[in-house]
Formats: sequence, structure tokens, C-alpha cells
Amino acid sequence: MPKTPKHPVQARSIHETSAGGLIWRRAASNGFEMVLVKPAGKEAWCLPKGLIEKGETPEQAAVRECREETGFKTVPTEPLGEISYVYSRRDEPAGPLTRVFKKVHFFLMTTEDDKPANHDDEIDDVAWVALDEAEHRASYKSERELIVKARSILG
Repeated sequence: MPKTPKHPVQARSIHETSAGGLIWRRAASNGFEMVLVKPAGKEAWCLPKGLIEKGETPEQAAVRECREETGFKTVPTEPLGEISYVYSRRDEPAGPLTRVFKKVHFFLMTTEDDKPANHDDEIDDVAWVALDEAEHRASYKSERELIVKARSILG
């Protein structure tokens, strides 16, 4: 029978701050379309986002991350909101558990690009999606709520 440690191993905690964007355009049908990305090896659809690098503002990081994950050159038009969540990960299979407290700043963004090009290998797919469909396709509740908020801002 395995020994139980006298003092259970505590998960370490870290805080991360990221930024991303809800990239939108007017659709031919007078509605709106937006971009969702599918991260490599996952079945989730989400908004493009990533860690803020040293010396970057959230807005600068959002522009960079959207470029890296979609291939689109974007222009932020206004802050959309922030989401916060907690998740756990192991950096090595038998390594200690790390609890990550994450905050993500999102911006409404426009682009003149039509087709994704040269996105990084962290992303399997980039799709323009009708705003109505995006509300259902987005995998995470907090991001679906941002899509609803964007709808009210865009009119």
C-alpha cells in the first residue's frame, strides 16, 4: 500500500494576464461576422488571445496575438471587457500542479483582411462566422457573453 505523505503537496499558484480581440466585419447580408479560432489539437472554438509580453500594453498584445493566431492585421476600436477564470495544469506529466489565475482583456477590432494567412501553428483553423452562429459555436461561456455584448455595441 502506498505511503500517504504527512504533508500533502500544495498546488502552486500563478497569475497570468492576457489580451485578445473580437475581430468583426459587416456581412453582405447587413449583419455582422466575427472571427473564431480553433486551437491546435483541441475541439474548442474561441476568440484569439495570448499572454501580454513584458513592456506591452493590453491593446498592443491584443493586436499582436490576433496577428499571430489569425494572420489578420487588426485595428482596435474600443475595449470590450475583461474575463477572469482559474484553471490547473501540470508542466510535466508527473510534475506539481499549478493553479493559474487568469485575466484576459478583450478589444473590439476591425480588419480589412478577408482570408486568414500565415497564422501560427498554435491554431488549426480560423473562421469568419455569422454573429448569431458565433454565440453558439464559441466553446466558453465567458466568451459567448462577450459576443452578446459586442452585438449590443455594434447594434
